[in-house]
Amino acid sequence: MEKEEITDLLKTLCGIPSPSNHEEKRAEFCRNFFFQCGACDVSVDDALNVRCLIKGVGGEDGKRPIIVFMAHTDTVFPDDEPMPYRVSDGKIYCPGVGDDTANLALLLLVARGILRDNLRPRDKDILIVCDAGEEGLGNLKGSRAIMRDYGNRVEEFYAVDGTVLMYCDSAVGSHRYEITVTTEGGHAYGSFGNRNAIYYMSSLITDLYQIKLDSDGLVTYNVGLISGGTSVNTIADTATCLYEYRSNEKADLAFLKNHLFALANAYRAKGIGVSLKLIGERPCSKKIGKKKFYKMMDRVIPVLAYYFKGAYDDPEIFEYKHPGSTDCNIPLSMGIPAISFGCYLGAGAHTRTEWVAEESLLPGFYALNDIVRSYF
Repeated sequence: MEKEEITDLLKTLCGIPSPSNHEEKRAEFCRNFFFQCGACDVSVDDALNVRCLIKGVGGEDGKRPIIVFMAHTDTVFPDDEPMPYRVSDGKIYCPGVGDDTANLALLLLVARGILRDNLRPRDKDILIVCDAGEEGLGNLKGSRAIMRDYGNRVEEFYAVDGTVLMYCDSAVGSHRYEITVTTEGGHAYGSFGNRNAIYYMSSLITDLYQIKLDSDGLVTYNVGLISGGTSVNTIADTATCLYEYRSNEKADLAFLKNHLFALANAYRAKGIGVSLKLIGERPCSKKIGKKKFYKMMDRVIPVLAYYFKGAYDDPEIFEYKHPGSTDCNIPLSMGIPAISFGCYLGAGAHTRTEWVAEESLLPGFYALNDIVRSYF
């Protein structure tokens, strides 16, 4: 494998827009890529996942345990045109280049080698997935579809996502709401004194940020988008925001939900219209015995440590300390062991200045290749 082969594929993928819920073009590319590699069992499902099933030797078709490897095709950016791509001082810059396009490119190339070598695992099937809807309001639709269709057969689940320093083995759950505030509004001069929806939305947001929660969990909350009003000389009659809260503890999510609904009722009591629409929900982990993770960790951590020597000081930072919100949330919520790990170095995820270290891609390929091939 040559570095240029990886960077060429990465550049091609970056040139294919793939916002959440609009991953059709990347899905088509990935589907064709698998077929060109000689894959026989390739499909695109209703969630826009591209599935490549590598059947094992032994056992009965449709009943063998499945090992899932997936990297997501979508980015957080809504752009429907190719985003700017440049290379400078050993860094590849492009929105979405790392999260998760670099890992997607590496997984495709690993799958290509396995398919061309006509390898088959023993007594298991390997499912390679280019999955959709991991980001934002994609609401993990891709992971949900995989677990819907294969859940009772999935033995282990790997999401190839983030940098090499972002190992994750437990799920941070979240609820996402669209909050709409309505008032009578009116003309800024002629109806001065009427209630302004933007004012009350601002007040509601301030109240949301006053919450005090005594918890050992990892709790965050955020208003990420706000809109409303008609013009500078109009008293706004509608304002909308998008609000999310997260925790790795179900009890915390319940507390935050009750807080939100109590605030909404308090504003309604003042005659202010408040509607709450759930637009996304990610589950927390079920309790899973640590032993179920050990063999997965033994496949992943030593390999990453070998190929990325010096990238981190202490491999023990990986052990049960990094809950996150990833495609793993769905299998973890079902009691199926799942881990998320990345195979590149870089920074700036979810910003338009995101970058990937060019020199990290080749060791990332070799690491992922060793991990996947350990099942063959």
